[in-house]
Amino acid sequence: MDNTRIQKNLATFVLLGAISISFFSCCNKTATKEEKSPVDYVNPYMGNISHLLVPTYPTVHLPNSMLRVYPERADYTSDRIKGLPVVVTSHRGSSAFNISPVSGTHLNGQTVKQYTYDLEKITPYRYRVYLDEEQIEVDYAPSHQSGIYKLIFNHSGENSIVVNTVNGTLALASEALSGFQLIDKGPTKVYLYLETEQTPVKKGILTNESIDYAQNIVTGENAAVVLTFNAHIVNIRYGISFISTEQAKKNLQREMNTFSVDEIAAAGRDKWNKVLAKIRVESEDENQKTVFYTSLYRTYERMINISEDGKYYSAFDEKIHADNGIPFYTDDWIWDTYRATHPLRVLIEPEMEKNMIESYIRMAEQSPNGWMPTFPEVTGDSHRMNGNHAVAVIWDAYCKGLTGFDLGKAYIACKAAITEKSLLPWTKIPLTDLDRFYWEKGYFPALKEGEQETCQATHDFEKRQAISLILGNSYDTWCLSEIAGSLDKTADHEYFLKASYNYRNVFNAETQFFHPKDKNGEFIQPFDYRFSGGVGARNYYGENNGWVYRWDVQHNIADLIDLMQGPENFVKNLDATFVEPLGKGKNNFFEQLPDHTGNVGQFSMANEPSLHIPYLYNYAGQPWKTQKRIRNLLNQWFRNDLMGIPGDEDGGGMSAFVVFSAMGFYPVTPGSPTYSIGSPLFDYVKLDLGNGKFFEIEALNNSTENKYIQSAKLNGKELNQAWFSHEDIIDGGKLELVMGAKANENWGRSPDITLLSAAKLWQ
Repeated sequence: MDNTRIQKNLATFVLLGAISISFFSCCNKTATKEEKSPVDYVNPYMGNISHLLVPTYPTVHLPNSMLRVYPERADYTSDRIKGLPVVVTSHRGSSAFNISPVSGTHLNGQTVKQYTYDLEKITPYRYRVYLDEEQIEVDYAPSHQSGIYKLIFNHSGENSIVVNTVNGTLALASEALSGFQLIDKGPTKVYLYLETEQTPVKKGILTNESIDYAQNIVTGENAAVVLTFNAHIVNIRYGISFISTEQAKKNLQREMNTFSVDEIAAAGRDKWNKVLAKIRVESEDENQKTVFYTSLYRTYERMINISEDGKYYSAFDEKIHADNGIPFYTDDWIWDTYRATHPLRVLIEPEMEKNMIESYIRMAEQSPNGWMPTFPEVTGDSHRMNGNHAVAVIWDAYCKGLTGFDLGKAYIACKAAITEKSLLPWTKIPLTDLDRFYWEKGYFPALKEGEQETCQATHDFEKRQAISLILGNSYDTWCLSEIAGSLDKTADHEYFLKASYNYRNVFNAETQFFHPKDKNGEFIQPFDYRFSGGVGARNYYGENNGWVYRWDVQHNIADLIDLMQGPENFVKNLDATFVEPLGKGKNNFFEQLPDHTGNVGQFSMANEPSLHIPYLYNYAGQPWKTQKRIRNLLNQWFRNDLMGIPGDEDGGGMSAFVVFSAMGFYPVTPGSPTYSIGSPLFDYVKLDLGNGKFFEIEALNNSTENKYIQSAKLNGKELNQAWFSHEDIIDGGKLELVMGAKANENWGRSPDITLLSAAKLWQ
């Protein structure tokens, strides 16, 4: 990177904040610690080059806002960007609509222009870039449902902008441009209302390689209009809506009465600082702060609030509803986010989390089948991956005191999803013969290698995922049984509690792995826990292999310890996970298991089913191994650089693990009001729980070397266990840890304490 050239060209820009575009330090060395606020530590470029699959995107947005944008490119290494974004309607999706500024009026028939670019600078609340050949400076800032661009053309005389819709309609009027785009194949639409501060000297529709100035409306694929100005500065502001163009106009007018990017960016900066300041951390390591606040920023990308002036469009019944004062949220991949993202919000955004659960309930009520969603998006429930983990989100919130929603309605929808919908991954259909087999026999039948599929409903690529379905459903039914019990539905509670032990039916006592069975109840042989199951091990598992799913019993760890013949053998098996070789060269291993990156032995830091595994030592009386492992994993795989994320981040799914683990604790079992203690990165952490209540973590003698807990106090009392309850902290509290360079194997290790507490919580 030519820093001299960058510094020379940056004279054309007004510098923002304190984040440097040096991706390997991302620290503004001219600023003191006192000058930096939380948002100054956020580096949206962290992880923008993937290790193998999908990178993180440098998203520009306000917290949980409907409007999100990022440069449209494959990853940071891309030499070109595809126009300028207007709105991303789903996490990692492409931009709906597009703006392509052009110096002069020669368009070459392009509805979306590919630009080489330079001098890019992105913060959560502002995007700047220089379009090389066109010699155009771009400055952008978002609001909640509106955005604003400032374009500075080097070319004097007439300059143009092309506005594109991938599949929809655009209409020109005297004062503005409006239109819509179908999302995917519809019927959900996103609407646009756009106006400029400078008056165009001419405007028309783009057809082939010419501009038709006699027409003012265009419809179809890649439909585009052209606005031409006799100005070298063009200011654009726009509103978006999922309801109508009229509502898009109202959203814009409600949020913006200026054409100043500076004003909107300043307001956005304040909003980010307000939410990021909910967790304050202290450390001499500036890079650790950047990793932390970048991770926290990513947890605010989803879910998004799509209420517009008290109403919202629901793709679940394709109608517009009044929100009755409760914002409607969507865009959530619950398979990823139930593990840590939602539990984090329970602590620092409880009102928002409650509203999200209320949104789930509304989605179910608005759906023709009444099923609780699994992957709710602006287009409806896409039902990707496997499981019905909204039940875990709901029970986790409720058991931690968030009771401001109708648990009875939630239970009906969750029960329907679990008992009426097929468990097959990536499908949304009623029960199949395979499901009926599962509910009768207690396990999901698997096929032998090479055996032909007999169920036509099975996804061609995703396969049956027999073991991951059993494990995921066992956990979901435990959560459902807990809800049933709280509602005094005794029969349901007992039925689903029994089903929550179905994982036992596929536990191979000889190998101590979860092992697929055929329809006759026989373990499939021969079998390799690393490689059997095809691409992503999907015949039996899901994206990860048997070594990862060996530990996927979040709801009954005490029983898993018992199945593995006690704490000593449990720890031995855990240790083996982190040292077992890949078994193939990396090229062959990742060709079959591309999601299974971030490896430490057979452990995969890059995929969500692994997130709780390092904490399991706590439940077998060896918490010092959790402390060492967590510190090592955070330092190995989460760094302040372009490859600083080990795998698919999934909009907060993995980042929430970093936030919790860096603070020093983690919610191993969503649905249990407990937290497992790790090893904090920071000397001091303070969480704002709301209503003037705070939870503090102080790590005395903390350092890179001093990662082991020597002793602990919780709320002034000695603590000799590696966990604490939600009740201990929710009204405010303090965890004090004394750290040292060598493990204190006497702290928190008693198997009696650990196992009795686990049995009490998970029996």
